[in-house]
Amino acid sequence: MPMNRKRYPKNWNQIALAVKEKADWKCEWCDRPCRRPEESQSDLVHRLERDNRWHADLYDGETAKPGRFTLTVAHLDHDPENPNARLAALCSVCHCRYDLKEMRRKQAIQDERSGQLRLL
Repeated sequence: MPMNRKRYPKNWNQIALAVKEKADWKCEWCDRPCRRPEESQSDLVHRLERDNRWHADLYDGETAKPGRFTLTVAHLDHDPENPNARLAALCSVCHCRYDLKEMRRKQAIQDERSGQLRLL
C-alpha cells in the first residue's frame, strides 16, 4: 500500500535517516546490507558481488535486483501518526513480509474511511 505522507510527521525524512544510520544501513532482522545514500546502484551491486552471502538474493537468473537491498523504516505498530512509534530499519523484503500480515486489515479500514461498507 502506498505511503500516505499526510499521516507522517513533517520531519519524517530526518527521523527515518536517523533510524537507518543507527542500524548502520543494515536490515535489523536479516542483517542484509543496504544501499547507502551516496552509493549508486552499480556500486552496490559490485559491493554485494564481493560478498557471496548475498549473491542468491541479488540475482534473479541473470538480472541483478538491487531494489531488494533498499533500507526502509517500518512502523512496528502500523501507526505513522503515533509520536512514540516503535520503528525498525528493515530491508524492502522484510518490510513487505511484515506489512503483508496487516495488509487486509489496513485495506478494510481504508475502504471504510472512503465510505465503502463491508458485507458480512
